[in-house]
Amino acid sequence: MKKRIWCLLVIMLLVSGLARAQSLAKDPRVASALKLIEIWVDAQVAYEDIPGMSLGIVYDQNLVWSRGFGYADVEKKIPASPSTIYSICSISKLFTSTGIMQLRDQGKLSLDEPVGKYLSWFTIKDTYPDAPEITLRGILTHSSGLPRESDYPYWTGPEHCFPTREQIMEKISSQEELYPADTYFQYSNLGLTLAGEVVAAVSGQPYAEYVEQHILSPLGLKDTSPEIPVEHKGERLATGYGRHLRDGSRKAIPFYLVRGVAPAAGFASTVEDLARFAAWQFRLLEKGGKEVLAANTLKEMHRVHWLDQDWKTTWGIGFSVWRHNDKTFVGHGGSCPGYRTTLSMCPKEKIAIIVMTNAQDVSPRAYAEKIFDIVAPAIKKVLDNPKQGKEAEPDLEKFVGRYDESWRELHVLIMDGELAIISLPTDNPLNSLTKLKQVGENSFKRVRDDGNLGELVVFELGPDGKVTRLLWNSNYSYRVR
Repeated sequence: MKKRIWCLLVIMLLVSGLARAQSLAKDPRVASALKLIEIWVDAQVAYEDIPGMSLGIVYDQNLVWSRGFGYADVEKKIPASPSTIYSICSISKLFTSTGIMQLRDQGKLSLDEPVGKYLSWFTIKDTYPDAPEITLRGILTHSSGLPRESDYPYWTGPEHCFPTREQIMEKISSQEELYPADTYFQYSNLGLTLAGEVVAAVSGQPYAEYVEQHILSPLGLKDTSPEIPVEHKGERLATGYGRHLRDGSRKAIPFYLVRGVAPAAGFASTVEDLARFAAWQFRLLEKGGKEVLAANTLKEMHRVHWLDQDWKTTWGIGFSVWRHNDKTFVGHGGSCPGYRTTLSMCPKEKIAIIVMTNAQDVSPRAYAEKIFDIVAPAIKKVLDNPKQGKEAEPDLEKFVGRYDESWRELHVLIMDGELAIISLPTDNPLNSLTKLKQVGENSFKRVRDDGNLGELVVFELGPDGKVTRLLWNSNYSYRVR
């Protein structure tokens, strides 16, 4: 009986949360921000010839918006979607770090003990005998002095032959420390691979089994796996594509497995699952207690534990920590052959941005930052004043659409109840946005940054009453959609 009541309460909370998310997304202030994001990303995918991209925006406990653009597989014309599976590469490190901290909290290991205490085969050459020993804390903050990789050419294509764990163990004795421990920031896939081996050694379970049982399953991450799922190849798993070549082509990357490097770079996931992962963190930070991790442990992981000598590079325990527009973000990016992804979270604002793409030469973090800059102020407006935002006048809808000219593409949309124009393509959608003020039935004036009105923009109608073109600075742009 108690179990049934508990299940009903959980369902009620989920339904209530979904309703709040839908309400937030429908508020005109947020809805217009989301529309701007859609228009911008759709154009970028087309102009930059990006095969596919899946995006998600989390506020607090809910995925308030998600969408796919382009294709998970270009040849098969399989659309990208929020449930498309991508390699998330180095975002894997967050799950490995979570496993280490779980075992730390259980008293089964210490972050400050030498790694060799847990891995008897860790016999890397001690290049700096007077330096501190390599510890898990150093590994999780990338300050251990370890080289970046296990000594195999697995980032070399087209095969991308990642080593097995046995090969990594065999090779470690012929490698040597790159720097003295606790001296420099040196990003190290080898280090996080070793952390995964510590999880396995201390827990007495294979790494993948431990992560599934103690992290993925409890969080409901049903589409997240510690290795690229071969069973979804050619279907839900996005096909990875390389960078643009000089001839303009972009080649598909042959399928590969990450094998022994999985704790550092092997995981695959979806926008929907990473949204659950972000929501769990916001929930734990707000409510406290323990859920997979203790809340104080997660806070510890989010804090800066390493500041490099350049005074620019900062790292938490497993988490990258950075500043953008005076706000603190935590998360991680991922870059593997054919895939680029990012999970970018602003705990104070309880907003997370997820960007996943199957192209080698896209910067997901740049997209995440621009998306945050668009949507975060809109969400804040709604939170500060929950009263429904200003609805646009119905007559404005006839002007909305895409207009082409020889210099650029223009897209007319509604922002905060008024017309606006975005020039595409653009790396910065907010800087390319021009707001308009209606001054006549079919005429508007540009709103300057100081609030004053500028030049006239006139929409011309055909005999059927539909807009055919717009006149701006004495030049025409023709409506195409």
